[in-house]
Amino acid sequence: MRMPSLPRICVSLILAGAAICAAAAPNQKPLPDRIQVSWAPTEKLTEVKDNQMQRGTLKPDEWQKMISDHMRKRADATLPEGQRLEVTIDDIKLAGSYEPWRGPNAQDIRVMKDVYPPRMDLHYRLLAADGTSIRDGEGKLRDMGYLQRTMPFSTDPLRYDKRMIDDWLRKEFGRPRD
Repeated sequence: MRMPSLPRICVSLILAGAAICAAAAPNQKPLPDRIQVSWAPTEKLTEVKDNQMQRGTLKPDEWQKMISDHMRKRADATLPEGQRLEVTIDDIKLAGSYEPWRGPNAQDIRVMKDVYPPRMDLHYRLLAADGTSIRDGEGKLRDMGYLQRTMPFSTDPLRYDKRMIDDWLRKEFGRPRD
């Protein structure tokens, strides 16, 4: 009996994984309408002002969408049914920074150091089902010890920023519902 070659096995595994991912994609839950996230003008955000050369793989519209989607999903899982949340992100500085002085081969690498913590300034309004305001507030989110906290293995480039958002939602609105 002839054994299949290693490249054929790898290709088969890759195709099987792609088929599983494609089958799972239509079952993704749509983003909730009851959680709205808006942003200050992009050119006024510290992350954009500090990165005028647009270094890195994620551009502002991409990371804004990823953060907005994450916040909407997590807030939806946290708030009681019927309540709505409107969040405006006034400023943001993502975890890490670029150090172009490291040379041309490292200009697009975001360096994670204690001196580059994630930061976000926002204001929000929590509304009841009938549209009456339950609570208004501001948040100055900071995770100064973001590198000292344990975190499950992740390749998400925004993992520290998302964890900071999760911490804020838990502190401000309670634990997620099951």
